[in-house]
Amino acid sequence: MALPNFEENLQKYAKLLVAKGINVQPGDWVKMTINVDQAPLARFVVKEAYALGAEKVIVVWHDDEIIKQNYLHQPEAILTDIPDYKIAETEDHVLNHKVSRLSILSSDPGLLNEADPAKVAAYQKATSKAFRAQMVATQNDDIKWTVAAAAGAGWAAAVFPDLKTSEAQVDALWDQIFKTCRVYEEDPVAAWDKHKQTLDEKAAKLNEIQLDALHYTAPGTDLTLGLPENHIWASGGSVDPKGVEFIANMPTEEVFTAPDTHRMEGVVRSTKPLSYAGTLIEGIEVHFKDGKIVDISAEKGEKAIRKVVFENEGGTGLGEVALVPDPSPISQSGITFYNTLFDENASNHLAIGAAYPTTIQGGTKMSEEELLKHGMNTSPIHVDFMIGSAKMNIDGIKKDGTVMPVFRNGDWAF
Repeated sequence: MALPNFEENLQKYAKLLVAKGINVQPGDWVKMTINVDQAPLARFVVKEAYALGAEKVIVVWHDDEIIKQNYLHQPEAILTDIPDYKIAETEDHVLNHKVSRLSILSSDPGLLNEADPAKVAAYQKATSKAFRAQMVATQNDDIKWTVAAAAGAGWAAAVFPDLKTSEAQVDALWDQIFKTCRVYEEDPVAAWDKHKQTLDEKAAKLNEIQLDALHYTAPGTDLTLGLPENHIWASGGSVDPKGVEFIANMPTEEVFTAPDTHRMEGVVRSTKPLSYAGTLIEGIEVHFKDGKIVDISAEKGEKAIRKVVFENEGGTGLGEVALVPDPSPISQSGITFYNTLFDENASNHLAIGAAYPTTIQGGTKMSEEELLKHGMNTSPIHVDFMIGSAKMNIDGIKKDGTVMPVFRNGDWAF
């Protein structure tokens, strides 16, 4: 590793993830999922979590090559057979111990390009069903959770193919992770507090206005999305039932809410690739009519994205609308990361599938039937895809029909 002061910055990063990300409190249980090639970061995370008073730190290891071989060679019936003990363990962690979840992403975005898309879709569907309790607790902010990243060699090669060595590629990706997560700042936590304040101000303004709909226009896009009554725009920070704040995504540049899944009309084109479950999907075009996705196509990976939409309950609805200015640092880097955590924070985006109940007043206490009645989509999936660019304009439509500019040329208009 040739990156200057790498070990020092890696430890700062680990401390940031546990102190600001999942905000570890004395007595917390922490569960981290991470690839085996990121063991140095994992060790720092464990050390820092215990230093903040964690009672137990659980590490779940993954390995890209083993995952790939399992998909290529296991029969679908075996691959999708989730053992009862794993389900019981997850439910125990979530329901009884309120475990704080830290997910570290580092996989090659095209890891499963050779695998059968039907098998990948079947596994995703099986795990969504098996670990439903974890998904619900996460979406309701019943537990603290953070998604972050680490520089894996396969991922780095996809992002920086022009660099001559794997070491140079990995260094370049770590450099971007540290920059976008403010690790190079003297006090990363203070830098995050300042950044979060900016996002909070935009969310507060939108919550005050309570728009009825958003109208998107850009090359290939002309889409109108209704917004539920009493919707809530959220920003970087979330709060668990004990009132402890955490940051769900690091990095983050978005302000987001849920659209009214009953009121969606028009067409939208993606502007960045989507890496979903190891499959790279590009050139997505989505058609909406009468509050549903009626058709979806893609220049690459079309079979995979159609399975997401048409083979999952609630897959023809949307669960998230997020606003990210094109001048954001991740966008201005000019880098396509082939990773949703980063690319969604460079671009306005939408999510196919479930809405976060936290984005409507009283939502966390509603049943799925009540949520749907209020326009909040319910589904076992939540798949973001990027639609923003410097050419995108967004108008906000108020309940009295008046129009206010929200975005002009990819940036905030207020």
